[in-house]
This record gives sequence, structure tokens and C-alpha cells, in this order.
Amino acid sequence: MRPVTVIAILRCKAEAAAVVRTELLQLLEPTRAEQGCLNYDLFEDPQDASLFIFHENWTSHADLDRHLDSPHIKACLAVIESLLESAEVRRLTQIDVR
Repeated sequence: MRPVTVIAILRCKAEAAAVVRTELLQLLEPTRAEQGCLNYDLFEDPQDASLFIFHENWTSHADLDRHLDSPHIKACLAVIESLLESAEVRRLTQIDVR
């Protein structure tokens, strides 16, 4: 089975960037400890403080689904949902595996 790759692009309201950044950073440690998490990396755009991108790899869709239903994800979303302008999440499968 191939890993599931996730790219999540989050754009928040400019005035909320510091709050959203803090909330997203709090996801790293507990998520990286989850079953099936191969990597969970957060990026920010140095020219645009309101843009955040996650790059994630999971061993299976089931592990990813458990992650999305986890208490720390739900708590984060409860805080940032109204602060986001847009969120695009893509589940991808690598086609050139070496």
C-alpha cells in the first residue's frame, strides 16, 4: 500500500495570522506521535503571513481519518475556523515510487 500524501493550504484573515500560526504549531507534536503519521510538516510564506501549508504523509487513509477526528484537530478547528478565508485540502497518491 502506498502512503497517502496530504497538502493543505490555509489562508487566514491577515489580522488573525499570529493566532492561527500559534494554533497550527500546537498540532505538530501530538500529530507526529499519532499512529500512521510518517511526516507532518508546517510551512509559512515569508512574504505572506496569512498563508500556511501542511505537507503530510500517512500510512493509510484510515490513519489520516483518525487524525482528522482527533481531539487536537477538533480543538484547533474550533478556534481557527472563523479566522480562515480559505482552506484547500488534497489527498494525493504518489505515482512515481522509487
